[in-house]
Amino acid sequence: MCFRAVRVSPVQTGPLQNGPVPRTPRIGGRDEIAWITAATSVGVTITSAIPPLFARYATVVIPDDETVRRRADEALIEVISANTAAQPWWLGYLDTGAADVVRPDAPRVTVYAGWPYVLLEAGPEEALTWRRDADATPWHGALPELLFPVDRSWLVSTLWDDDWRCVGGSATLIEALVQHPDLETRAVTVGEDATPPGHVAI
Repeated sequence: MCFRAVRVSPVQTGPLQNGPVPRTPRIGGRDEIAWITAATSVGVTITSAIPPLFARYATVVIPDDETVRRRADEALIEVISANTAAQPWWLGYLDTGAADVVRPDAPRVTVYAGWPYVLLEAGPEEALTWRRDADATPWHGALPELLFPVDRSWLVSTLWDDDWRCVGGSATLIEALVQHPDLETRAVTVGEDATPPGHVAI
């Protein structure tokens, strides 16, 4: 449930990996995510994942089918990239004990209800390619559980048990997500239950 988000770093491809992995990306800490934890709270509204700082909000369902999910992931990143000024992004990988966090040696930063994330500075290409075992988290897919640019103009957050993403951003961004044919997006307001129809907030 919603309880509780430019290429800037060199990459290398290992022989046993599905995609590029970072050599030495900048690792984020408390200062980068304090604005999220300080303004979110437990519940079923969008503000359990997204601070109430944005013009508009939405949820984007994560498809069950792997092929459809990959297409949706690419569509999400495409839309966000088209509505973001050139800058680095922060990618937050939730350490569930099963999912690839890309840099397992990196220190964790806690977000929401004390959940541990590895936070790495990168960009849209890395968001799609760095996680190497997306099948281990089929309800989330390849994308990081947190994504936001350094200017904090939007935030995408996929909470631990959810099979949808929560998004906050400009009216233009949210409208573009709603209109995209490969995305099952529903605009929501700050006070309403953000759980997508047919889904269950755990």
